[in-house]
Order: sequence, then structure tokens, then C-alpha cells
Amino acid sequence: MRIIMWATAAAFVVLIALLIIFKPADKPLALDYDNAPLLGSEDAPVKLAEFGDFKCPACQYFTLNVLPEIQEKYIDTGKVSLSFFNYTIITGSGPAALAAQSVYHQNNDAFWTYYEALYKNQPDESIDWATTDYLVDLAKSLELDIDYDLLKSDIDNKTYQDVIDKQNNLARSEQFPGTPAVLVDGERLDDSVSLDPAKFLQRIEEAVAAAE
Repeated sequence: MRIIMWATAAAFVVLIALLIIFKPADKPLALDYDNAPLLGSEDAPVKLAEFGDFKCPACQYFTLNVLPEIQEKYIDTGKVSLSFFNYTIITGSGPAALAAQSVYHQNNDAFWTYYEALYKNQPDESIDWATTDYLVDLAKSLELDIDYDLLKSDIDNKTYQDVIDKQNNLARSEQFPGTPAVLVDGERLDDSVSLDPAKFLQRIEEAVAAAE
């Protein structure tokens, strides 16, 4: 009986090992890059994606402290592109997402100016700052090449709420733990990588080298 028990246990261990070894690799997440704000070339071999919230301090850190070197070395040189998707997890961030979507649908380049300004001017997340007046006034201060009346209308009427909801639902279905959720070619990075400039740069360098 003891021999049978040991044999059964050994077989079970072998089975578990085989399951681990031959477990199918997680497939990269398919994203709708064609309908999202794009920074860089659409033909870039490496696709970077950010699921962000404009009231999120960690997103602010990523945009202002991690992204600039990547943009200079890889996005501006055509090797990497960045697409932005909304994941509105902080109370009161919805209007900022609506405003950014409106700007994007009017002018993709203006979106990225607005994107950076939203983070640069981000008040404390506990403050209910993302009002229509604030968001329109910020766009005007940047002299964005857009229709400001349309921007106000899009915020007030929640013109792009369906798009934002779809992106939020995708992030939740993938169980993204928070923002920013950063993906390289559809594979989400651990926060310890995406929020560490040196580690993030190394990961991008590896992706670019693999794509060459």
C-alpha cells in the first residue's frame, strides 16, 4: 500500500511539472491601436501602450519622469510608438478622460500636448479639479488647434463615454491592478519595471533589439 501511495504521489508531482512546463504562454493583449491617440510612427515595430488616469499621481510620474527618455531615444526615432487608453479608477477623473478624448478626435498631435499638460498641472487627487471650465481653460491656455466650444460640448454631453467605458471594461477584464498599466507589444509590465526609469529603458531596449 505504501508503495502505491508513493508511486501515486510521484506521478502527481510529474503531472504538475509537465503542466507547468507545457502550459501555453499568455497571448499578448490585442488592443485597438487604430482608434487611440498615437505618439510616434504607426509603423514602429514596438508598440507601447499606457492605460492611464489623469488624476493618478503614479501616471504623472510615469509621464514626466519615465517616458521622456524613451520618447527621445525610441519614439522620436521611429522604433517605438505609444498609444494611450483610459482606465478611470480615481473618483472624479471621468471629465478629464472625456476632454482628452475630445481633443484627440479633433487633433491627435494636440492630444499629446494636452496629455502632458494635464499631468504637469495635476492637483492633489483628493481635489475635485477636473471640471469642464478647468479642462476647457487649460486647452485654451495651451492654444490648442481645436474647437473649444466642441470640447466643452463633448465634456458636458459625455460624447465619448462609450469609448472610455469600453477601455475601462477591458482593463478590468484583464485585472489590471491600477494605473498606469503599461504594456509592451501587448504584454503588461510589472509596476516595478514600468515605474523604474532604468528598468523600463532596459525592457524597451530588449523589445527593440528583438524586433530588429
